[in-house]
Parts: sequence; C-alpha cells; structure tokens
Amino acid sequence: MQEWIVNFMNQFGYLGITFLIALENIFPPIPSEVILTFGGFMTTYTELTTLGVIISSTIGSLIGACILYGAGNILSAERMGKILDGKIGQILHFKKEDVYKAYDWFNSKGRSTVFICRCIPIVRSLISIPAGMAKMKFGFFFLLTALGSFIWNTILVYLGVAASSSWEKIVAGTDLYTKVTVVVLGLIVLIVGFLYLKKRLKK
Repeated sequence: MQEWIVNFMNQFGYLGITFLIALENIFPPIPSEVILTFGGFMTTYTELTTLGVIISSTIGSLIGACILYGAGNILSAERMGKILDGKIGQILHFKKEDVYKAYDWFNSKGRSTVFICRCIPIVRSLISIPAGMAKMKFGFFFLLTALGSFIWNTILVYLGVAASSSWEKIVAGTDLYTKVTVVVLGLIVLIVGFLYLKKRLKK
C-alpha cells in the first residue's frame, strides 16, 4: 500500500494528498503517517510547499470527517435506541437508556474529545460518528476538527521535511505509536465492557 500511496502522490500532488487523507479518515487502516511524512519529503524535491501540503491534507481531513459526521447524524440516538429495544439489545445486554446516557455524556463532556482525538490514531476518524449522533453543532464540530487536524498534519509534515529522504524512519516511529495506542484502547474497551456486563448481569 505504501508504494501505491507514494506513486499516487507523485502523480497528483496536492489533489492526491487531499483525496488520500479524506479516504484515510473514512477508512482508518490507510496510514496517514505515510501520506503526511512523504508529503513533507516531497516539498524538498518538487514544487510543492510545506504550507500547501498542510492545507491540502487538512481539507482532506475535513472532507472525511464531515462524511462520517453525516453518517452519525443519520444514525441518531433515537434510531439506535429502537435497535437496542429489539433482539440485538437483548443479546448485547444494552438498553436504549444506555444510548441516551452516552448521548448526554457527549453533550456535556465529550465535545473537547473531537479536538483531542484528532491526534490519536484510529480514534481521530471514528470520533466524527458520535459527534454526528449527538447532533453536535456542525460549525463547532467543523472548527474543532479543522484545528485538531491542522495541528496533527503540521507535526507530521514537518517531521517529513526534517527527515527528508529518511522519512520512512518517521513512519516506523509513528507506526509503533499507532500500535501502542490500539493496544491501550483495546484494553480499555475490554475492561469497561467487562465491568459493564458484570454490573448488568448482577442486576
């Protein structure tokens, strides 16, 4: 995949970066680290500028995030509640009240996570869905996503510029960061899920 990404970016420049980052937001397995660090390296031997790469990648982040926000907006808390009122809810031991609790939590405390999670692998894409489900004000969502994405993109692009032809070493480092993050998040999900089911079964 890395070779295809590099060839695509060499061929389409800014448009290629925007398209790939938008795609990466919708399909997290696509590595943004490769796109951004190589984009930084490209500024050292092509006519692409650092600011141009950052802006085009941020536009791509916004496009992908808005698509997922729209998907979450369609899959509202009410619809999720109706789904969990059926057999699926019984199997998973979830009730519609749980959805509303999560909805209320996001509205009261979860909004800042839209900004913070833009710097966390995998989660930075998925956070757009609960934001849409919670009917977060689109303008506020757009602003936080733009700021968070701009910071994340800037860091990786400049790392690519600094590393130059050794940009793949940066990718290796960020890949380790991604793996560690996924493991930590997986453990948190397992622990929270176990505690929740234990509490539910006791009731």
